[in-house]
Amino acid sequence: MAPCDASLISITLNSPVLDCTAAAFAAKLIFVKSSNVKFEILRPELSGWIWIVVAALLVMLTAGGRSPAGAAASFLPNAEDSKIVSVSKNGEPEAAVTVMTIAVAVKESAPAATIKKFGEIYAFSPTFIAVHRDQPTQMEFWNLQPDDEHDFALLGSNLKVMMYERLKPLSKSSWIFTFHREGLFDFKCLTHQPEMAGQILVLPPEGK
Repeated sequence: MAPCDASLISITLNSPVLDCTAAAFAAKLIFVKSSNVKFEILRPELSGWIWIVVAALLVMLTAGGRSPAGAAASFLPNAEDSKIVSVSKNGEPEAAVTVMTIAVAVKESAPAATIKKFGEIYAFSPTFIAVHRDQPTQMEFWNLQPDDEHDFALLGSNLKVMMYERLKPLSKSSWIFTFHREGLFDFKCLTHQPEMAGQILVLPPEGK
């Protein structure tokens, strides 16, 4: 575990829990619209497990008050975000893609030194998807891990989470996406940052 430092420090959501029991610092939170969270150390008070609660709270804030971490409910794009992308469980797709969760380095098979330094590492496959504007595209997500939950967060241009869905172990989840705006959109597993991420490129309609 990393020792606390009496200065401004940054951790990612899947970093080892800071060992604050010795230094026992309290923290003032600085919210950053990215996969990183920052803590500014102020005075002795907080320790150990408090940091886990703090990290989960910051994930909640990335969704504009909706809590995608832990026991939070999933959500689809709201009325405003549906002008950018509409998502539904039903419909007639014109294209389809399957996205799988890949275990890159896990404690069951990776060298202990790798897990100690980086933690367990996962990835989406593919990490790059091209679709056409206004073309309903079915995306099916396969969580191949028997004991690890993932999630899917679709981000807007301002890093706002427009959609959040949990991907339970050994499950298939499918939605039909229709993008109404061209451009590049990021998607992430907020549980496993910064490595588990990808991009969706929205191209002009076919034939144009």
